[in-house]
Amino acid sequence: MTDLQTRTQLDIDRADLSAQQLDFKSIPVIDIADLEHTAIDRRGAVAARIRDACERVGFFYVTNHGVRQGLQDDVYAAAREFFALPAPEKLAVDITRSDRHRGYCAKGVLNADINNPDAVDVQEAYEVSVELPADDADYLAGNPMYGPNLWPERPAAFRTAVSGYVDEMVGLGRLLFRGFALALGLDEHWFDDKITKPMGQLRVIRYPPQEGAIDPNRIGIGAHTDYECFTILSQTAPGLQVRNAAGQWVAAPPIDGALLINIGDCMGRWTNDQFRSTLHRVINQSGGERYSLVFFYGANYHAVVECLPSCTDAARPAKYPPVRAGEWTIRNIQAAYAYKPKLV
Repeated sequence: MTDLQTRTQLDIDRADLSAQQLDFKSIPVIDIADLEHTAIDRRGAVAARIRDACERVGFFYVTNHGVRQGLQDDVYAAAREFFALPAPEKLAVDITRSDRHRGYCAKGVLNADINNPDAVDVQEAYEVSVELPADDADYLAGNPMYGPNLWPERPAAFRTAVSGYVDEMVGLGRLLFRGFALALGLDEHWFDDKITKPMGQLRVIRYPPQEGAIDPNRIGIGAHTDYECFTILSQTAPGLQVRNAAGQWVAAPPIDGALLINIGDCMGRWTNDQFRSTLHRVINQSGGERYSLVFFYGANYHAVVECLPSCTDAARPAKYPPVRAGEWTIRNIQAAYAYKPKLV
């Protein structure tokens, strides 16, 4: 498939999702502690709030999520050390040399707004996935979404802190999937066998400050929707904006003790767009560096994503054909990253 064919097909596949604009003025904050309560009515009450947020906004903050603040701080400290290294040292783990879409992303490698060929995202990042051993069967079979990560030599704390954070993201994601299942009227373990080996990708990002007149083609990250099931975000400074039905960009700043969740296109396909994948962007006007930890939670590579039985009826036919989760992810990566990884 050529790059042009890939982009054209994605424009078709994501047209409805990318165009969604929802009527909201603020982003809900949900305490998810009761998702682990023994009483189903307590778990159901949280799920009802999640459902409302996913249908109205596509974004929501979560509190009492169990992710240690100290671990987040450790990752940010290691990230600052890494991004301060000389360019040649960072490029020694350049993602463009990787066959598994992992490693350092210099400015210009990612252009998230696939509908704007002139856009260049003003950021640098490091991509890490769920760590799997070199003898993993899928990795040995040539699957590009599984296997060991690519790690920098310095700082020494980077691998330890980031690996620990990824592990906590995987655990939190499994809990959220149970909440999503209840919110969709399914058994709360419906997703369990689809996330036994999730395609989880952490993007550790550094945004330099942008001051003065802003070129809309040169912002932290251009307007886009995420393409996995959902995203778990930690951020050090304001800059994230979410677009509503009036075309207004609603600020989604960091909240102490909270993580931000947003629905991705894959979940939109699974739910027949009942759960919304909402357009968002980042412009760092904080006056300093902005860091974020963005964990994209995907299903198993071989999981088939098709309209859930609770999300379709005679008046709501399925909008999208079934797709294998891994193939969907690869097509989107190839469209958004300038170096066109050969993930086939």
